[in-house]
Amino acid sequence: MKRSGQRSDIKKVADLIMELSEHPRSGTGHPEQLKKYEGEVWSRKVNKKDRLVYEIYEDEIVVVVIQALGHYDDK
Repeated sequence: MKRSGQRSDIKKVADLIMELSEHPRSGTGHPEQLKKYEGEVWSRKVNKKDRLVYEIYEDEIVVVVIQALGHYDDK
């Protein structure tokens, strides 16, 4: 993201990560639970093509970011 020069995307990802600590299942970026993964994996919109994908572990109160770029392939 730094190489692309999209500072607004970098700020949005930082804001989304901060928001995850408060409420990982609701908020900005249109949170959506992904069904094809095992566990509780969610996605939030960063921009039109990139998504922040993360998994929630209830027993440890941990959120792990899995992916931040390229959720949709460029066509």
